[in-house]
Amino acid sequence: MVIQVTRRQALGLRLRAQQLGRETGTLADTAVLDIGVQDTGTDGALWALAIRGVDQPPNADLATVWTIRGAPHVYRRADLPGVAAATAPFSDADAGKRIYDASRPLKAAGIPNLVALDAVADAMRSIVTEPMVKGEMSTRLNAVMDEPYRRFCRPCNAVHLYEMPFRLAALRAGLELQAGTSPPVLLPVPGLTPAAEVPDRLDVVRAYLRLLGPATPQHVAGYLDAPVKDVTARWPQDAVEVTVDGERRWLLAEDVDRLDDPTPEATLLLAPFDLYLQARDRSLLVPDGDRAKDLWRTLGRPGGVISAGEIVGSWRARKAGTAVSVSVDLWSPADRTAIETQAERLAGFRGLRLQAVAVAD
Repeated sequence: MVIQVTRRQALGLRLRAQQLGRETGTLADTAVLDIGVQDTGTDGALWALAIRGVDQPPNADLATVWTIRGAPHVYRRADLPGVAAATAPFSDADAGKRIYDASRPLKAAGIPNLVALDAVADAMRSIVTEPMVKGEMSTRLNAVMDEPYRRFCRPCNAVHLYEMPFRLAALRAGLELQAGTSPPVLLPVPGLTPAAEVPDRLDVVRAYLRLLGPATPQHVAGYLDAPVKDVTARWPQDAVEVTVDGERRWLLAEDVDRLDDPTPEATLLLAPFDLYLQARDRSLLVPDGDRAKDLWRTLGRPGGVISAGEIVGSWRARKAGTAVSVSVDLWSPADRTAIETQAERLAGFRGLRLQAVAVAD
């Protein structure tokens, strides 16, 4: 008999798995670090950790690398060998999908996608022997790579490597991003080589199901930019079929007995690229199409306000000198005092004074 899961149960399971609203925690027991915490925008990875109870973790214990979808993600430094293995393309076809239009000239030149990534990584490894700004590294890389790897970039009015092979080859080359640098500074991680086997904890398919399930192979593939075929081939054997409001999905067997655990009541300001908002079933999180379109807009994306297990609005912050103002657009009733408390927390996190909180509904 297929287990029937309600929308409320599914969202509650994610909130608990991601430890949202947890008061205290450590890097070792913070689950989202298993899949990586995207470090995009002013309120990036460290804010995501803060609202999960990990305030100002020691940077030496964290590392930032380009991984999933070519975006910068933060991981435990000790996990980097496993992360390098877990986030690598599953196949040549997967590599081609992840590097987008860069695969076409490579195919025309008879160069397999994985061979190309290794070639770029080899060149990167030889160039970056000390901290180096991305632009300088790109210039040097462009000088040693052949035509199939390069393109004319209209915004830059210059010829350089395609962006996605550049980003996805960096970890293969044993390079990390220096925290807090813009433009990015790359530097070598001494002795970094991919693990021979991927630990279950870091397996990206399992991690997605554990942190964003119940889900389908299509959801996981969309998150990774990988072919569905490759994800299906790596589907966990202990995944249990369930339905969420009548839709067929899967859940790890170990999570079935947790469906009815209490849902966290916390009110939080989620950054635009927080893992909770990275789920590929956006209509489950925000059923209203217009609100979803605004929350996940391509440019100028706001953050999400979560309260009692629901996304109840969006928020933005504007800095002016040493102060910051937070504006909130509420879609549903929420505890305004709790929102103001979180705005104060955000200001403190940024090292600024909270000037105002404007809530519209």
